[in-house]
Amino acid sequence: MIPLSGTQTELPVDRGPGKMRPSRISVGARVGLTVVLVLAALPMLDVPIPILLPGQLSSSGSLLILSIGLVFAGVAISFDVVFGYTGLLSAGHALVFALGIYATNLLMHAGLGYFSAAALAIVLSGLVNTALGAIALRVKAVAFTMVTLAFGEAFYILLLVDPVGIFGGEEGLPVAFKQIPDLLASARDVRWLYWLSLAFAVVAYLLAWMATRSRCGQVWQAIRENEDRVESLGLLSYSYKLVAYAFGGVIAAAGGAVYLLVARGANPSSASVHFSLALIVVVVLGGRGRIWGAAIGGLVYGILTLRLPELSTSGVLDGLPGWASRTVSEPLFVLGFLFILIVLFFPDGIVGLVDRTNSWLRTMRPQNMNENARILPSDEPIGVDEIRKKH
Repeated sequence: MIPLSGTQTELPVDRGPGKMRPSRISVGARVGLTVVLVLAALPMLDVPIPILLPGQLSSSGSLLILSIGLVFAGVAISFDVVFGYTGLLSAGHALVFALGIYATNLLMHAGLGYFSAAALAIVLSGLVNTALGAIALRVKAVAFTMVTLAFGEAFYILLLVDPVGIFGGEEGLPVAFKQIPDLLASARDVRWLYWLSLAFAVVAYLLAWMATRSRCGQVWQAIRENEDRVESLGLLSYSYKLVAYAFGGVIAAAGGAVYLLVARGANPSSASVHFSLALIVVVVLGGRGRIWGAAIGGLVYGILTLRLPELSTSGVLDGLPGWASRTVSEPLFVLGFLFILIVLFFPDGIVGLVDRTNSWLRTMRPQNMNENARILPSDEPIGVDEIRKKH
């Protein structure tokens, strides 16, 4: 029998004197839960936010803008898994997003209810995206980017030309309102639509968080840093990259199914290369390889896309010259300008800026530590011998 004194059993306990408690919820989890609860309560607040939103938080216009921002936040998270964590610079991520939109809408026009159509559309879109990824991943680096760009442009042209007459051409395809539940179809009360968008963003974040912290997620990050080293260890990088590509595509397709309700229809612009390039800018702006950074970038992109054109006609930019107000009202110009600033001064994006600020604040705190105090990391294992010494 092994003596108890010689074992080092790992117990996640609180190291305070006379305490043996399970480890508490991390600060990040508590902050995330607080943010979700605050976002969920926004439809109940009659608080105006000038310039950023057209009216009070509880108004339909403001909630629709926030809903689109939340959908783009989830889509940005899906692209961060592909680009930020795995290092796959796909220029066709908008393709699977548009597939989710059009497939859901077509299935609803065929007679399916919204949730049934959305579930089936996500599966079909994921399968198509996985098949295209299996082809594109046969090449690497710039060649991979060009192949995904070609796939995306081909699908965009297919939607515009509409040879089979089911996509609506340049005008797009209106949503089948008869198949939408009453709670989500109302134009006056869009709270449920907002909560649906919030639920999608939260689920996308949680799925990406679990995936990137799994064994597969660790391999993704290793592939991003040095794919040759991963293959030298006997791991088939192609399979792991395909899983990342398929995983990100499924989340993006789900975002398309939600976006269909928010936008009230399907439009070819959702499959354009401009949106794929905007996703790259959004992820870099928020912080590549950091899920919550991509979510912030997507939310900002969604709000700017809708608000900047309206600001040019609202009188807020009247003090600027005509050429300046027209330029500022273009979302892509603003995002491109922010992208240049971030790359030059904050290469790690908004996340890096927050990390630098936290580091600076830590250096400014007074060092009033008791010389007899001992601080151990909360995740460091503690042995049975150490517990006996304390008691």
